[in-house]
Amino acid sequence: MVNYQNIIRRNPNKRFGKPCVRDTRITVYDVLGWLASGMTNEEIIADFPELTIEDIQACLAYATDLN
Repeated sequence: MVNYQNIIRRNPNKRFGKPCVRDTRITVYDVLGWLASGMTNEEIIADFPELTIEDIQACLAYATDLN
């Protein structure tokens, strides 16, 4: 499993403190929503080239830890 602690960050001054991928404004919830809507990893990365497969896996790992 990916160590998301180095990828997922919270900044109270960015996106109302929601967990974001690195220093982007893309939240974990954005990524999870895209996956839930049926987008593939490749489609997400094509639309948001600042993301990597590891970033997407980190979002999934983060969500798993919430439960």
